[in-house]
Amino acid sequence: MFVKDFKEFAIKGNAVDLAVGVIIGGAFGKIVTSIVNDLLMPIVGIILGGVNFADLKYVIKAAEGNTPEAAIKYGNFIQSIVDFTIIAFCIFLLVKFINQLRKKNEIPAPPIGPTKEETLLTEIRDLLAKK
Repeated sequence: MFVKDFKEFAIKGNAVDLAVGVIIGGAFGKIVTSIVNDLLMPIVGIILGGVNFADLKYVIKAAEGNTPEAAIKYGNFIQSIVDFTIIAFCIFLLVKFINQLRKKNEIPAPPIGPTKEETLLTEIRDLLAKK
């Protein structure tokens, strides 16, 4: 029974679509991260005077002996924000494109006729107009 239920769940379109989306999203995220880290941020760093964002940090406590420094690495945080923004924008464009394709393929629904109440009210109006 459990295996049958799981099989029905796994074969449903929603579960398969979700799995495909997660896999493609992970691969897409790696591509965008590479674009940001390897292409975009070096150019932005040069424009800002040779700044390497990966090296930006606020040292709370300097390294002493074998103890490493304690630092807030806000440069990596800035890169993560840029990654997220680019990924979100690309996903927005993709969803917008898919929605446009769906609208082109949809057949418009025929107009729904008046409800029973509207028909009755129209008849009453017409009768009152005749008097």
